[in-house]
Amino acid sequence: MTKAIPRIRSRRSRNGRIGSRKSTRRIPKGVIHVQASFHNTIVTVTDVRGKVVSWSSAGTCGFRGRRRGTPFAAETTVENVIRTAVHQGMKRANVKIKGPGLGRDAALRAIHRSGIRLTLIRDVTPLPHNGCRPPKKRRV
Repeated sequence: MTKAIPRIRSRRSRNGRIGSRKSTRRIPKGVIHVQASFHNTIVTVTDVRGKVVSWSSAGTCGFRGRRRGTPFAAETTVENVIRTAVHQGMKRANVKIKGPGLGRDAALRAIHRSGIRLTLIRDVTPLPHNGCRPPKKRRV
């Protein structure tokens, strides 16, 4: 006696239309994380619980080499991310900025221009309180 092979359901429903993979959820408030290093700027938008809504970096926006660390690249990255966040209904946001890069101020300016109301701007750059032991002196 042969076993019946279970049919695997695809994204195509009974009436022939293809369903969406991503669920469109409404997010009224979120958190925008900006990580600005000297070589790149990474922007991540999350909801209040920490689930990632969208993200982008200067590298994914098409900037290569030294141009990734520029303020213009940071602005373009923020505009790219905020477009999808606003599309999902984001109106207010907290901003957490990390890192010493040139894209810090440019990213904040671009967020402010986008029309999202900022409720909090926090600098979360990690600072050592005399942390690691330095390497031993070089003897020549």
